[in-house]
Amino acid sequence: MDFELDASRPAAGIPPIDFRALLNDEQFAAVTAPPGPLLVLAGAGSGKTRTLTYRVAYLLSQGVKPGEILLLTFTNKAAKEMLHRVQDLTGVEPQRFWGGTFHSLGHRALRIYGEAIGLPRNFTILDADESESLLKQSVEAGDKTFFKDKTHPRPGPLFSVLSLARNTQIPLTATVTKSFPQYNDLAHRFGPFAEAYAKRKREQNVVDYDDLLELWLRLLNEAPEVAEYFAHRFRHVLVDEYQDTNTIQSQIVDKLAGHHCLMAVGDDAQCIYSWRGANFENIMTFPDRHPGTVIHRIETNYRSTPEILNFANGVLLAQPKGRHFDKELRAARGHAQKPFVVQAMDDREQAEFILKRIRALTEDEGVSLNEIAILYRSHFLALEVQLALSRAGVPYQITSGVKFFERQHIKQLVALLRFVYNPSDAQAWARIAVLLPKIGEKGAQKIYDAALDHARLMQKDFIDVLPSDDVKSKVAKDARPDWENFCASLSQVADIMRTARPDATVEIAIDGWYGDYLKGAFADYVDRLDELKALIGFASRFEEMQDMLAQIVLLNGETSDRQVDPDAEAVKLTTVHQSKGLEFDIVFLIGAADGQLPTRRSIEADDIEEERRLFYVAVTRAKNELYISYPKVASRAGPGGMLLEPSRFLKELPSDLYEVLRIKRSFGW
Repeated sequence: MDFELDASRPAAGIPPIDFRALLNDEQFAAVTAPPGPLLVLAGAGSGKTRTLTYRVAYLLSQGVKPGEILLLTFTNKAAKEMLHRVQDLTGVEPQRFWGGTFHSLGHRALRIYGEAIGLPRNFTILDADESESLLKQSVEAGDKTFFKDKTHPRPGPLFSVLSLARNTQIPLTATVTKSFPQYNDLAHRFGPFAEAYAKRKREQNVVDYDDLLELWLRLLNEAPEVAEYFAHRFRHVLVDEYQDTNTIQSQIVDKLAGHHCLMAVGDDAQCIYSWRGANFENIMTFPDRHPGTVIHRIETNYRSTPEILNFANGVLLAQPKGRHFDKELRAARGHAQKPFVVQAMDDREQAEFILKRIRALTEDEGVSLNEIAILYRSHFLALEVQLALSRAGVPYQITSGVKFFERQHIKQLVALLRFVYNPSDAQAWARIAVLLPKIGEKGAQKIYDAALDHARLMQKDFIDVLPSDDVKSKVAKDARPDWENFCASLSQVADIMRTARPDATVEIAIDGWYGDYLKGAFADYVDRLDELKALIGFASRFEEMQDMLAQIVLLNGETSDRQVDPDAEAVKLTTVHQSKGLEFDIVFLIGAADGQLPTRRSIEADDIEEERRLFYVAVTRAKNELYISYPKVASRAGPGGMLLEPSRFLKELPSDLYEVLRIKRSFGW
């Protein structure tokens, strides 16, 4: 099946393309490389998509048929964009290729050949809600009480645990220990749940999203005739963002590329998704698994200034030897200013600095708000920035979720505080009561009415009568085991609220019933707990609870009206993860302190290399100016705060790669 490509031989029907003139030397070498196992290391801003697109066009120009090319991507949008660009270059329609996501192509393969592994052709695919519902039925068939314990994972979080274990092919207990430590005591029970769920799917002839990969791999492993067909069907397999592949996806690629026709395009320095299954080892061991691999490096960067790239290269050089591919980004642009490193006293001063600099950029230098981004490792780090922008009337859009006080768990905890402060607030009551098992809006109202009547009759406070038998009788049977703890927690919050500052009250509320609820309700419990703790720092600026609650409502009111037009100019706020693939004229990276980036958990686990790659991804988003800031004191820790050190990723860089920008206490510089 080996064959040669001839760059001088245009295929019939394909218009001539001057690849030499349209590509730089590095891109041209990769695009016109002889067939074989090829690993293209495309650095940030180097034209990865362009290289992949022109590779497809080049193959077509050399007589390879569209149906002989398999293009694997991580989003259907990416596949469509690339294949439409190919059509513009060659005239070949996208539908003539096998191109799309791993899951969509897995579905296509299973629909045609699934009977070879006992999967009837008329199988149907469960959506996320249906998968969780079937998992719930499977668990309850063996243990009716499992989901009644609020510290146990609900069906959604439990599905997340099983899904990550399946995609990484790591045992469930190890998956829990590493990624879901709140469920360590339950890990031994998850295996039987997974087996029961798989059995029900087989009985009902349904598959879930993960099955599209697992069963495709099984098809390639257990049906030799099908595997042989695919191996000969595709003369060329091209994979985009290879560093993001999980264990199953990598094995599928290895199976499909049995005749040395594989090109994997990616960047080991941008592997930042292990939390959703990406396996860094896939790209690092590619040459070992594919003997004779030729590595092409595309290192000319068209995005950033030389000074920003020097900084980024410094980050790469600090990686452990032998645990990365050597690369050095080179700028195609002219010189400009070095990145700035800014130490602020606390989160509030950091936010004020950013606000003042944004004003100068937009008012004095004519920079569009759309070209300014504020990046952060975790959502809670952006709280003070959101507050500062809101107060100043600067429009902003959060592209990686919703505003801090609109996040579900934040609204729930705030509702609990609102209700304790004002038990007449029936809306706040409804928001927290429905978190109890089998209590809906009507049930919540019945309990509320009963408690109100009983409080009037007994001439007691509303919260004091909640544990009474008269009120408890209105509580749904499934919620009664939880009712005592729920009432006790409300009472405890009420007691502390009368005598202590708001930050102490918030801390007690987090540690009580709601903290236990959070553990079972969300798979990313640890991250959400960090966000709730950020409320402690926010609360520490207030003397009275009513002032804090009023401020939250006012802030939401100020910002919700301003963000209705998605096309309006606005500063972009986003996590570093969500910023990958984007670029901005001006980038502010906030929270560059040890414990924030890298995170405290990664430091404790001695596992910071992915955090370093996150830092690299963040700084390479900047085109013209880069500001890296960190607070000296973490105000989220409450009054007095906690002293922070600059990120180790900053400390390990030569000081001549950046300029230190000192904030005067008047916020001048």
